[in-house]
Amino acid sequence: MSQDIDQRKASQVATGVAESVQYQGRKTLREGSEQRRQAILDAALRIIVRDGVRAVRHRAVATEAAVPLSATTYYFKDLNDLITDTFALFVERSAAHMSAFWAGVEAQFQQLLAGLTDDDESRRQMIEQCVEVAIAYVRTQLSDNRDNLRAEQAFRLEALLNPGLVALAVAQRKILLQGVTRFFRVLGSAQPDEDAQMFTGIILQLEYQGLLNGLDNLNVDEMRALLRRYLRLVMGL
Repeated sequence: MSQDIDQRKASQVATGVAESVQYQGRKTLREGSEQRRQAILDAALRIIVRDGVRAVRHRAVATEAAVPLSATTYYFKDLNDLITDTFALFVERSAAHMSAFWAGVEAQFQQLLAGLTDDDESRRQMIEQCVEVAIAYVRTQLSDNRDNLRAEQAFRLEALLNPGLVALAVAQRKILLQGVTRFFRVLGSAQPDEDAQMFTGIILQLEYQGLLNGLDNLNVDEMRALLRRYLRLVMGL
């Protein structure tokens, strides 16, 4: 995961994040036991999305998962383990999702770069295409992955209160950041890591505003102007 991203596709980095996730609760050896443990974590995640982290209680999760109360306390000795493993599951799935995303846009990304030349007009056209890709990504996140975005917001807040979640939060942020860093490196940015962090911050803010205002109330023109301005600054246009 620490290798230069010019030597590894962003999809491989995301896969590496998924494979690095470590769980805290009781390990399972039988398939049936793992399915029950997974059902408990899925139930906890649904509660977090619907009611927030503070609503996660052993009894509430057992009811949501349709399992005996003793099952939740068997796999997770306390709420901290349950919440930590729920977010570990979230990060693992986010990594798998982003691995598929980066693999899917790789061909499109290479096609955009193939048409890039040193003249300003070519670079402006490249920026416009990148802006539309970013907007489409945000819209898809809000329409198809809204629950995941809500879970992500809850996860970030909980990581501020629970030091045990910090490593997971850092790994989750890398999932998006690594691919964007690679993008800026290929563009020839003098500071690709910094540019990627700022651009990723813009995307996360757009997602947050979309959660607040709703998909139907997205100000796409404002989004387009913001993204265009930043990318033009990066490319010196």
